[in-house]
Amino acid sequence: MKKSIIITTFILLVALLSLLTNGCNVSKKVADKSGAQLWAENCNRCHNSPGPGEFNNDNWEIVGMHMQVRANLTQTDINKIIDFLKSTNNQ
Repeated sequence: MKKSIIITTFILLVALLSLLTNGCNVSKKVADKSGAQLWAENCNRCHNSPGPGEFNNDNWEIVGMHMQVRANLTQTDINKIIDFLKSTNNQ
């Protein structure tokens, strides 16, 4: 009985340590996504996403701040999306 408690405790500690060290890291695959990929994946989840020409560059900053909160996006992701939209914007 005592041996099984020790083994169970050890397994739980290893699992907890694994979660603490790896659980919050963003995978390289996710971190390497471009602004275009993030825009396509995130902005169409809840609504038809506006095209780059829908707003001027200053307005994209405002839209980005609003949607970062609404869509629970990271600052890095929203920066990539805004940079993509600005780079393809003709205004």
